[in-house]
Amino acid sequence: MKRLLMGLFCVFLSGVALAAGPKDVRQRVQGSMLVTGSIVVAPDGTVRSYTIDHAEKLLPPVLGLIDKCTKSWIFEPNFDGQSVDAKANMSLRIVAKPDGEHDYAISVAGAQFGQDDAKPGESLSYYDQHPIPRYPASAVSAGVWGTVYLRLLVDRQGRVENAVAEQVNLGVVASDEELDKWRNVLATAALVAVKGWTFNIPTSGKDASQDHWDARVPVSFGLEGLTPHVKYGKWEAYVPGPEQPVPWQEKVGTSSSSADAIADGGLYQVGSGLHLITPLNGA
Repeated sequence: MKRLLMGLFCVFLSGVALAAGPKDVRQRVQGSMLVTGSIVVAPDGTVRSYTIDHAEKLLPPVLGLIDKCTKSWIFEPNFDGQSVDAKANMSLRIVAKPDGEHDYAISVAGAQFGQDDAKPGESLSYYDQHPIPRYPASAVSAGVWGTVYLRLLVDRQGRVENAVAEQVNLGVVASDEELDKWRNVLATAALVAVKGWTFNIPTSGKDASQDHWDARVPVSFGLEGLTPHVKYGKWEAYVPGPEQPVPWQEKVGTSSSSADAIADGGLYQVGSGLHLITPLNGA
């Protein structure tokens, strides 16, 4: 199973390997795919059922991994005065990492479980148009692309009170010093833009009375003709960035989900939806 996965992944990575050298790539590059679907959780927190979007596009090893993990998951019980099932949208970040000389190991690296029955006005949403960050000229000239995963603290006026780049994944291979430089360049561009964004705050439901709202937003920087267009169910090669601390984490609660487990263009309100209390990859 791993050899099949490794072969497909290595074919995808071949262009990067030729440019940077196999040894360096093996140390730095991993592959990932974002798998979406939905999940139904019983009142006691056990998984009742789940569905995967376009399952026919996923390799059997990936489907097998997801099935194995979901069978062991336990969520925080959700009685809410009634004994009813809870349904949520599900977003899973599957990663493939080098495992020895010739194999790759796959695992679920992150997940988001957003309640899909929220009514209008019960969660954060974008207010009209929000300006797209300007692609830094230096990054364009150097052929650098990647995704900045922002963490935002939104106040009651819908303005961004604070923002940090929680993680920056890059599509280039370089020295640690160079990677840090380009992460900072892309993160700065994203943070400058997001400071001007505004949001519609919850006006009804359980989150309406909060003083602040914590949100995750991915911002992608891509170059026409250079950034690969990865289809659903295919591996994307990148250099993962380290997760950075979030200053207000203790103020608004904790999150066990991964920063990069949200799809491009998405908006995820941290603390909403279902809360997994067991390990992602099973006990």
